[in-house]
Amino acid sequence: MEKGFELLEQKVRKAAELVKRLQGENKALATQLGEAQARLKQAARDLEAAEKRREPSAEEAKRLEALNRELQDLREEREEIKKRVARLVDVLDTLD
Repeated sequence: MEKGFELLEQKVRKAAELVKRLQGENKALATQLGEAQARLKQAARDLEAAEKRREPSAEEAKRLEALNRELQDLREEREEIKKRVARLVDVLDTLD
């Protein structure tokens, strides 16, 4: 009977040691998880910032150049129309 209690005490001690060790490992893993999550959030912010300041692709650059040319053409056309309207106004003024 005494031997049975000793064996039971040994098993309880081993179980208690195992629980303590697992609690320590769990705490360390929780800390590592928190650090990894923080690094992940920072990496996501860094990626978003990098995407915002990245250089345009060749296709995007061509499209941007075409839009700039079109904008310049439209500005020139607007100036020409303004001049023509001004001449027409001058002609109308002379009719009075």
